[in-house]
Amino acid sequence: MTDIGFYHLTRTRLDQALPKLLGRVLGSGGRAYLLCGEAERAKALDAALWVAPDPDWLPHGLAGGENDALQPILIGTADVAPGNDARFLFLVDGAVSARLAEYDRVLDLFDGADEAAVAAARGRWSAAKAAGHRMAYWQQGGSGWEKRA
Repeated sequence: MTDIGFYHLTRTRLDQALPKLLGRVLGSGGRAYLLCGEAERAKALDAALWVAPDPDWLPHGLAGGENDALQPILIGTADVAPGNDARFLFLVDGAVSARLAEYDRVLDLFDGADEAAVAAARGRWSAAKAAGHRMAYWQQGGSGWEKRA
């Protein structure tokens, strides 16, 4: 089964937390697919990653281009097998995937200031746990991500 981590954003916005997590994936030699709930969010995160200060270089592209296979990070809105052979799936803005078992690791990031997002994350947690995936819950703390479950 897949390792699924739920990342509860309580101190920073998604566009601030995401670069460091993606940087860790790239640092380990991994590839990622970032699944967004809508096209406008995908475009906004694409722009934000180009100017992220830490790490200062996150090579990526929007899914559906001719160079998808070359991209270490693909950003898209379709729940498909990514063209870059990603083993890490990032779910943002409540995006859901029926393909969780196809990844080594899934990171589900949600906004702790949005009660609807928190409730939806609880539902995704319950479904993934019932499916037999290995679960972890992370929350932003004073010194970074703290594992809570």
